[in-house]
Amino acid sequence: MAMIETHDLKKVYNGFVALKGINLNIEAQDIYGFIGPNGAGKTTTIRILSTLLEPTGGQALVDGMDVMKSPYEIKKIVGYMPDSFGVYDGMRLREYLDFFGAAYKIPSKKRKSIIDDVLQLTDLTPRADDYVSAFSRGMKQRCCLAKTLIHDPKVLLLDEPASGLDPRARIEIRELLKTLRDMGKTILISSHILSELGDMCNKVAIIERGELLAAGGFREILAGVRQTREIRVEVLDGADEAATILANSPGIVNVDRSGNEFQMESTLGSAELTQLLRTLIERGVHVLFFSEEKGTLEDVFLSVTQGGL
Repeated sequence: MAMIETHDLKKVYNGFVALKGINLNIEAQDIYGFIGPNGAGKTTTIRILSTLLEPTGGQALVDGMDVMKSPYEIKKIVGYMPDSFGVYDGMRLREYLDFFGAAYKIPSKKRKSIIDDVLQLTDLTPRADDYVSAFSRGMKQRCCLAKTLIHDPKVLLLDEPASGLDPRARIEIRELLKTLRDMGKTILISSHILSELGDMCNKVAIIERGELLAAGGFREILAGVRQTREIRVEVLDGADEAATILANSPGIVNVDRSGNEFQMESTLGSAELTQLLRTLIERGVHVLFFSEEKGTLEDVFLSVTQGGL
């Protein structure tokens, strides 16, 4: 059963169409990357799913519940982390979390142990008595994530959680999200940092100008848009012979040589590529490396988008 579903989801702002019939299907324990340029409709979609914004048309479901019909029930199982958030001056971290625990109607007798668990999970225990307003950007992101987890939500909606973070902080957030997935959470995360999403997301959706362009496993998406396979070959010696063989091999095009390394495109199947490797070796070429370049999330994004805002 899908944990998050949208069916022909639409949103119009004063005549401007922000969402043009979005269809998403996110299963339990997915880390689902939501990708698109600024103004593409990512935040609008996330706000609808978090019940903060009403759709103009279509339907959005979270754990089988309609966001329009069951907003209070959905709020109980959803943790929403916006791309920017305020903190309360004069509040220490433990007080900040206690405030939101009370807002979620967690009994006061239970709140301390729950806050201790959340602080430990987000590695904030040493900072529990520090003022939130004095935290760095990365620490504030952790603080907001801790607040988002205080009611133990099944679904996390994270809007640009790594925005503005230094490399170490991004790595720490990424590993924390993997831990949360292993704890059974379903995570929808929007981001411009494509390399980060590629490392942790098992599925992605690409949106541009309010229209969903592609969705699913990013390798499957890439295979669908690529007409050729990218092959990399590196040899210890026999580079000239390798260049001759590759140049005269049917199904091998756009060979780019740099010393003993070759990058090329291929329309060959796996069996034919195996035969090509065998030919190189039989002709005396000492092959060090022969592999298909699998591509990256950036390749998928550039393949399906047109650069529209």
